[in-house]
Amino acid sequence: MAITAKQVKELREMTGAGMMDCKKALTATEGDFDKAIEFLREKGLATAEKKAGRVAAEGLVKVIVSDDKKKAVAVEVNAETDFVAKNEKFQAYVAQVAEQAMETETTDIDAFLAETWKFDETKTVNEALAGQIAIIGENMNIRRFQQVKEDAGFVASYTHMGGKIGVLVDVVTDVVNDAIEEMAKNVCMQVAALNPKYTDRSEVDQDYLAKEEEILTVAAKNEKPDANDKIITGMVKGRLNKELKEICLMDQVYVKAEDGKQSVSKYVEEVAKANNAKIAIKGFVRMETGEGIEKKEEDFAAEVAAQMAGK
Repeated sequence: MAITAKQVKELREMTGAGMMDCKKALTATEGDFDKAIEFLREKGLATAEKKAGRVAAEGLVKVIVSDDKKKAVAVEVNAETDFVAKNEKFQAYVAQVAEQAMETETTDIDAFLAETWKFDETKTVNEALAGQIAIIGENMNIRRFQQVKEDAGFVASYTHMGGKIGVLVDVVTDVVNDAIEEMAKNVCMQVAALNPKYTDRSEVDQDYLAKEEEILTVAAKNEKPDANDKIITGMVKGRLNKELKEICLMDQVYVKAEDGKQSVSKYVEEVAKANNAKIAIKGFVRMETGEGIEKKEEDFAAEVAAQMAGK
């Protein structure tokens, strides 16, 4: 039977698939829309497998916070290009993944992918992902997610550059008002900008500290071979302290400090005192799109030439 342009358009609106794919699906299924959708889903799985080897290092970080601000989640979904990351369809899909991650009981990514997709219970999360790969046309990956819950305070959030970086900060406080929420937002921005590794020094691994002391001691002795142990110890202590001020959030210089010296810890204390509150920054989550993924250098001209040659 002849497939009409109207049928192709309707199927495309229902599935988001390309026009040619929709026409092929309708032709193969003799115009049966249900079977055509199934055809596209099956094709989507095959397409996903074909694209799986391609590096997906772009994408979005999406954060969601509950209405009462007691629970939040950050999730990173990757795609191959920044162009796709700006696509509304991709952004809508990432928002759905975040909703799923907000409700999940697991912390394991493989278990998460095996869960039933809340937006279509005939699929798993992974099968829904495969369908999106077919529709959008790039390799995609749900890379990671992390929930934060805080009953004795609230969770603050910040998104930078439309999803390039997402931050959650866990705030324990006995007072919640606009001033304290503004403080928490500023701390989120601090995390986004200065990328600390730890909340405070109590989180720093003791083996790491011991190794750093060892390295700094050797460096100090090489620098000043005639110095006594007291001088060497002082040099090591000062340098280690400087390093910890860079990697520990509460020790970092607050980016908005008027004197250029105030630490994040002192800033939080200042806000707590002004609002007669007890405040502690319990922890944070920072996700940056593509962080740690080795990106493949693409020769765009060569890729286009290969496609034109039918390779």
